[in-house]
Amino acid sequence: MSPLKKTPLFDSYAKYGAKTIDFGGWDLPVQFSSIKEEHEAVRTKAGLFDVSHMGEIIVKGEEALSYLQHLLTNDISKIAINQAQYTAMCYESGGVVDDLLTYKLSENEYLLVVNAANTEKDYGWMLENKGNYNVEIINVSTDYAQIALQGPLAEEVLQRFTQTNLRDITFFRFQQDVLVSDYSVLLSRSGYTGEDGFEIYGSPSAIVALWDILLAEEEVLPTGLGARDTLRFEAGLPLYGQEMGETISPLEAGLGFAVKLQKEVDFLGKEALIEQKENGVPRKLVGIEMIDKGIPRTGYKLFKNGEEIGVVTTGTQLPLAKRNVGNALVQTEFANIDEEFEIEIRNKRLQVKTVATPFYKRAK
Repeated sequence: MSPLKKTPLFDSYAKYGAKTIDFGGWDLPVQFSSIKEEHEAVRTKAGLFDVSHMGEIIVKGEEALSYLQHLLTNDISKIAINQAQYTAMCYESGGVVDDLLTYKLSENEYLLVVNAANTEKDYGWMLENKGNYNVEIINVSTDYAQIALQGPLAEEVLQRFTQTNLRDITFFRFQQDVLVSDYSVLLSRSGYTGEDGFEIYGSPSAIVALWDILLAEEEVLPTGLGARDTLRFEAGLPLYGQEMGETISPLEAGLGFAVKLQKEVDFLGKEALIEQKENGVPRKLVGIEMIDKGIPRTGYKLFKNGEEIGVVTTGTQLPLAKRNVGNALVQTEFANIDEEFEIEIRNKRLQVKTVATPFYKRAK
């Protein structure tokens, strides 16, 4: 078995009391204090995440835009320099290779930020589908480390360390070569928590330094993967391998906003997705809440009139609201709000119903 990969911040985890786990081949902190405390910190103050395991791939060249239009489901022509966009890569079947962020660095250069466990697969897929496009595709993951400062006080805290007016960086916009405490970074107003905040990309040495600098602020709590998952789930943000994947299309996952079927380019998976759109998706992602006592967990099966009709993709008890809720992929005919069916938990069939999502939306 290969040794677990470690981010540049690994050596500092112990100082902050981290409990680490194997996450997709990486030795990462699941929590520092407790998932509940960290979840609450992000919702009320600020939490700092090490997300240096994420993959970074540069696409550049005179045909970079044409290539990405062929590769990705969203319309890359719509983003300006210093703007980011959420999108997906699909197989010809319509299943998802990965979901990712595309950052437009300059007229002919883009930075793609992909899920950690998929980095090598994504890079291989991109090379395999390069065709005759005049582009360079470079895996630069080892050149970058990344931290995410998230929460209602994120801007206030970060502003103490930079002369750049953070109010000028609006949602899904970024600035390059920003000095934060004298370290040059790419600063993006984005995140995976449903809160305001920033994702900070820089050299490993710069990010290691900024991690300690930001954690010295009394409003900021180090935050692990456990709270990252409860926060993103509560805010209605999907996770690759659960809410979408090779056998779950972006349309089934409710990500139609990132699939531009009307763009003229024949992107990978377009034909299959058009067919799904025209005929109706066979399954839909819905929110569920327990009626009986119990917690829906990933992989639990759902039944209606004795027939299996779906599966839980993510489920938990919300740390603050204490609701026992989940996401589930169910046959479309059962995807209406307040639809009741059964969930199998430890060989027992319990009552559950569909509910509106997201489970949390921040006040503007």
